[in-house]
Amino acid sequence: QVQLVESGGGLVQPGGSLRLSCAASGSIVSIYAMGWYRQAPGKQRELVARITSGGTTRYADSVKGRFTISTISRDNANNTVYLQMNSLKPEDTAVYYCNTDGLLRVGSDFISWGQGTQVTVSS
Repeated sequence: QVQLVESGGGLVQPGGSLRLSCAASGSIVSIYAMGWYRQAPGKQRELVARITSGGTTRYADSVKGRFTISTISRDNANNTVYLQMNSLKPEDTAVYYCNTDGLLRVGSDFISWGQGTQVTVSS
C-alpha cells in the first residue's frame, strides 16, 4: 500500500557530495515523518536524519553541519524526501535506508522502509 523508491547512492571521494532521494507513494492520507537511516557492515542501523510533517528536523551528531534533510509534498499521497550529503567521510560509507510513517486511507498507521541504497566514500 506504500511504495518507497530510493535513488542517488554511489561512490564518491572523501570531501565530495551526494544527494539521496526517496519517493513515497500509495494509499496515504498523511505523512507523520520521513527520514534516513544507515547501516554499515557489522554495525547496527542508526538514524541519520529525520523530518516531521511540521518541518522539525533531527540529525545524528556525526552528520550535523554536513547533511541536510528536506521534503517536497505534491499531495497527501506523494511525498519525496531528500538527503543532501556534503563533506563526505569514509565513515559515512553504509547502506542508506529511507523510512516513513503515517496514516493510510484504511485508517491504520504504517511504517515503511525503502530497499536501501549503497553510499561508498573512498579515494
